[in-house]
Amino acid sequence: MSLRHKSTPASAEHAPLQLEHFLPYRLSILSNTISQAIADDYQSRHDLSVTEWRVMAVLARFEGLSAREVAERTAMDKVAVSRALARLVAAGRVDRAVHDSDKRRSVLKLSAAGWAIHDDVAPMARAREREVLAKLDAEERQWLERILDKLLA
Repeated sequence: MSLRHKSTPASAEHAPLQLEHFLPYRLSILSNTISQAIADDYQSRHDLSVTEWRVMAVLARFEGLSAREVAERTAMDKVAVSRALARLVAAGRVDRAVHDSDKRRSVLKLSAAGWAIHDDVAPMARAREREVLAKLDAEERQWLERILDKLLA
């Protein structure tokens, strides 16, 4: 027996969000779908979680960040970033050092092993991005870029 799901009608008592039209939900679904497609490529090859890959990608772009700064740049939960960093450091993919002028602050960078993984995964991620963007024409891609910049500002 299969369960059939139907939308809940709005009533005076309840007015559920129409998630299929709710921007944050749609953006989340789109982001998760694209991220998971990319993750399928690297999870089995390198035993990396999505969070670990995002941390590595940020450190490849901005060496010497603290864990707090990584969390800020990725807009990810600080605890999730901290756990990902602990796994990456333990696996020898990220090096942690003490900041020169502030001994209380750790600075992070990809290790040689981390760079090797990054240099394998980044081209796969770019290829997936190209596949997604190929669904749009040139003008739509420009508009998407402008809209994203505006919404993130």
